[in-house]
Amino acid sequence: HPDEEGSLLPLWLYKGQEICRRWYEQWKEYVETGDQNSSSFPGQIDNTELFEELDSYHLKERLVENEDFVLIPAEAWHKLLAWYGMVEVQPALERKVVDLPSLVKVEVYPVEIFLCLHSNMENVVTAQFSRADHIHTIQKVMMTQFDVVEGAETRLWMKSSDTSCERLRNVHVRVLDSCLSSGMTVIMEMRNADGTWPSSRPQIMWGFFLLTIFLSLNSVEEQDSYRGQPGVCGLTNLGNTCFMNSALQCLSNTPPLTEYFLRNAYLEELNFTNPLGMKGEIAEAYADVIKQMWSGRHYSVVPRIFKTKVGHFASQFLGYQQHDSQELLSFLLDGLHEDLNRVKNKEYIELRDAAGRPDQEVAEEAWRNHRRRNDSAIVDTFHGLFKSTLVCPECRKVSVTFDPFCYLSVPLPVSKDRVMEVFFVSLDPVAKPVQHRLVVPKAGKVFDLCSVLSEMTKIPANQMVVADVFNHRFYKLYHADESLSCILDRDDIFVYVKKQHLPPHQKHTFGAVPVSISPDTCLCVFLIGMRCSTEDSASTSCSASTSCSTSASCSAGASGGAGASGGAGASGGAGASGGAGASGGAGASGGAGASGGASVDASATGPTDSQQGAGHQQPCEEEEEEEEERGECPPCLKGCEARRRKLLFSIQAVNSNGTTERGMGEDGTQPYVAMDWDPDMKKKYYNENEAEKYVKHQSMEVPHQQTTVQLQECIELFTTVETLEEENPWYCPMCKKHQLATKKLDLWSLPEVLIIHLKRFSYTKYSREKLDIIVDFPLRLTGTNGEPPSRYDLIAVSNHYGGLRDGHYTSYARNKDNGQWYYFDDSKVTYAREEQIVTNAAYLLFYHRQDKIRQPTLPAPLDSSSPTQPANDVTSPKHDGMEGATPCVNMETD
Repeated sequence: HPDEEGSLLPLWLYKGQEICRRWYEQWKEYVETGDQNSSSFPGQIDNTELFEELDSYHLKERLVENEDFVLIPAEAWHKLLAWYGMVEVQPALERKVVDLPSLVKVEVYPVEIFLCLHSNMENVVTAQFSRADHIHTIQKVMMTQFDVVEGAETRLWMKSSDTSCERLRNVHVRVLDSCLSSGMTVIMEMRNADGTWPSSRPQIMWGFFLLTIFLSLNSVEEQDSYRGQPGVCGLTNLGNTCFMNSALQCLSNTPPLTEYFLRNAYLEELNFTNPLGMKGEIAEAYADVIKQMWSGRHYSVVPRIFKTKVGHFASQFLGYQQHDSQELLSFLLDGLHEDLNRVKNKEYIELRDAAGRPDQEVAEEAWRNHRRRNDSAIVDTFHGLFKSTLVCPECRKVSVTFDPFCYLSVPLPVSKDRVMEVFFVSLDPVAKPVQHRLVVPKAGKVFDLCSVLSEMTKIPANQMVVADVFNHRFYKLYHADESLSCILDRDDIFVYVKKQHLPPHQKHTFGAVPVSISPDTCLCVFLIGMRCSTEDSASTSCSASTSCSTSASCSAGASGGAGASGGAGASGGAGASGGAGASGGAGASGGAGASGGASVDASATGPTDSQQGAGHQQPCEEEEEEEEERGECPPCLKGCEARRRKLLFSIQAVNSNGTTERGMGEDGTQPYVAMDWDPDMKKKYYNENEAEKYVKHQSMEVPHQQTTVQLQECIELFTTVETLEEENPWYCPMCKKHQLATKKLDLWSLPEVLIIHLKRFSYTKYSREKLDIIVDFPLRLTGTNGEPPSRYDLIAVSNHYGGLRDGHYTSYARNKDNGQWYYFDDSKVTYAREEQIVTNAAYLLFYHRQDKIRQPTLPAPLDSSSPTQPANDVTSPKHDGMEGATPCVNMETD
């Protein structure tokens, strides 16, 4: 009716329709006359003049509002359409109002994009979307258009004309905000059955898509043929990434977190706007690894993309250096939390003091405040509450706060003693080095080591020289006041006896002849196995067979050097008996540049078997150093007719690197002496096998008892009262100044999954060490004072083998579907038994609360009794996770 139609004009436009202006003006004239029989009756709505061509119904370019078309509200459009109808086939020109940064306007020309599937790049569909539409709308249209199964996991890529591609990660943003414009292509790909994405394999996408080349371990044939137990999957070591693999295996076998990702619950909770997060990239990279590991299609997965993402957001993990699995775990849990935080805008919360209120009330308030800013699957699963009590030493003010935690870092009881193994080399040239096991103070000095050894050997401690022998050389000589923390357990430590300084004229029948070099340095030269014989009574010739070795023994002086009595030809921990005989050692061989030496008749026969072994030959004294320098015969050869002679070895001064470069000591002297054997003479007179031998002291026979502590002791140590350090004082609101208050931590509430970090790496101002104490942790843990008590089952362990400088990480984990324990060593996976799990390598413990554990749905493998057999071939369904926390004050073990 014309009167009713006229009332439509003042409607507010928020979503409009385009109408041809000619038809609109004719309708307007018809309405104003009020004559239904007028010749101005407009007839059906006809927008033909707005289209460039009627086949595609593309709008003409540069149409002008109120000249070529008019906009009417959606409600008015529906009325007009009901009254007048529309020319057949023509589409309705519905347009949306777009909120641009500087103005609000109706979008006349929508975004026209091309749609296709990754699996069929030739089937391209054209579609139009408003800039106000969300990417999720495009995703739904594509799933409908290409008959994608509902529930299939998909992701979208945006490709511009220059063939570069970009992930459309956030499907909840508008087309306008995603920078998607007309002429661009949106490609949809669906996750493979093995958990990978099609774009992660090397291929060229028919010119529509970027060439993406990512490393993929499993071939298509392997993925199609292999069917294993989901979750029983190794992780390839990319180069010192065992720390990452160990942490990932423990998290992978944490049921609530893994089920959260497997059922795609994380997709709706990705937080792309959190400034503390990683734009969802860490969560997506972690989800990709988990889905591949739990697909049952892989023996091993290559986590290269995940490693790249971690290094991108945490520069400390860039490259391929060894790191701490606990540090990686801490970063990963925090990154996942921020990427999945359901709180989009964190509000400011002012904390209140307890002010005498009941602990339960204060704890509930603290937990509510924490959840108002932090609400994610990580908080649901891993977060608990500490109770922190601070007491001012001056006014006795008590401050109680409750703080959230993600894992417990518990200290290990530290022993004040340390067990060291050393080799003792006496002045007796016949005696072999003796290996001793010593118990010394952990914070002691080198002199303390000598004092303990002195009690065993009856040699004064001040006559001992402690050396680190490496590769037949003195790597380092320790001063008496140096800390024992400088010596590592793997070092080969030799303790030599310094000969007391004697006047040059004093002589010895056997043993060492000290030759005075300087007031603070004494060079002892040994001649081992000198043999003189007369072949014929009428002959005055002498046939001599000589085997020689040298060793320097010094007190610490201006030269800065110290030698070793007896010498060390050690390799792998054994000292040479009676001499240092490094073949091909430093300095010129064959006597070149020699400052001293020993010669022998080149035609002399070799020693007998009883004489050839080093340390078993009879010593013979050499008269003077000058005679050495001239290469003259020793006294026992004087008077014999000399024949053609050949040097046994040469002696010369060298620098600390064993070269003849003139790097002098502080007093202008060379602090090191090198003895180079003639290769033929060494082979003839020096027995290397005999030189490597040593004997063990009775202290080595006493079995070294490794310290064992209970996990409960570590937790009690964690909750012990301590005094704050001066670097971290507490500001007392009563005293109005900083105080070194006493602090006590208690466990108030425990999470569904409890992670316990055993602090094996000890760092202080004076020392660094790894504690190899065995922590006897239970497979079932009980928390007391809860109603009812919380009971936990062990589900995973991260292990660290080795020391501070190097090591290797592995893990034990219990599969959630069949209840079987497995041992994960990078890409290798084997069965494990419960009795194998408790070792001195345990570093991170994962406990799952029993009331949240779903019973295994599959029986344990029949052949799981073999711990070394590869684990591979069981499939299982997935289960949903559950969440919660329960109050607890102390921890016990049962």
